[in-house]
Amino acid sequence: MSEHHVIYLSQADVAGAGLSMEEMIRSLETMFRFKGEGRTEMPPKPGIHPQKDAFIHAMPAYIPDMNAAGVKWVAGYPDNYKKGLPYITGLMIMNDTETGLPLVIMDCAWITAMRTGAATAVAAKHLARPDSATLGILGCGVQGESNLEALAVVQRQLKTVVVYDVFAEKAELYAEKMKRRFPALDFIRAASPREAVAGSDMIVTAGPIRKDPEPVIEAAWFREGTFVSTVDFDSYWKPAAMRLSDRFCTDDRDQMAYYKREGYFRHIPEVTSDLGEIAAGRSSGREHERERIMTMNLGLALEDMAVGKIVCERAKQLGLGVRLPL
Repeated sequence: MSEHHVIYLSQADVAGAGLSMEEMIRSLETMFRFKGEGRTEMPPKPGIHPQKDAFIHAMPAYIPDMNAAGVKWVAGYPDNYKKGLPYITGLMIMNDTETGLPLVIMDCAWITAMRTGAATAVAAKHLARPDSATLGILGCGVQGESNLEALAVVQRQLKTVVVYDVFAEKAELYAEKMKRRFPALDFIRAASPREAVAGSDMIVTAGPIRKDPEPVIEAAWFREGTFVSTVDFDSYWKPAAMRLSDRFCTDDRDQMAYYKREGYFRHIPEVTSDLGEIAAGRSSGREHERERIMTMNLGLALEDMAVGKIVCERAKQLGLGVRLPL
């Protein structure tokens, strides 16, 4: 083993590999097609919960056609902001599929943020109206940023972003920052969740995930033709609002069933299709402009492996990271 090495990539190295959001969306679209065709391996993620509403999950997956295998060990602590720490932290290990040896150990926070936004974009490509011009963002953290970046790639008619956060100053800073990145978009700061929801063609809710949520979004605000991505699961949406969905999608049925067994999602609708089925053509995308469609993506290890594989290849080309002996 003294001859074998593993490469360690810091968060700066991972980001420095230079993957574009377009590349990630394409990679996830391909991965979801493989998944829908039964050409991937991914058990539901087991986890531990050291504090209320906190989690540490193990997320293994294998994508044979991408020669990508590994595991993510990721933590989410909603109260970390009080300590000046990020909500999501953790590591990924990528393995050699021929020998099982670990090849790369890397920070997972950047990949988690970006691939989550990319998964929303894959869903929107199939399920949102092509003429969607207004996006409501509720929760102006890392996911609020990455979801906007991803949706801007696939929704070319986007013109206005209405932003809300329980901390008003956070919404203001978000609007200022994202305006610099997307100068062609108009940003409006909403004074209430209703203002961010009621007039939007697309909605992303990206607050902290809660096992016992106290949702605020009412059914009356969920208008016809809207596409919704609930990055924070059912934390923002009241059951009556979710039940208005003509289509209720997810990224993985088995993982949804696992969460239900663990006590989550006691009042959500039945799943009509998952993104793998849609990407593989086994389930239809949006069928008419009046459909209310909600996707509750849970976050898949397959997404991490699909993006992580490209990060590893790009980092190797650029000579990034530190070699460590096994």
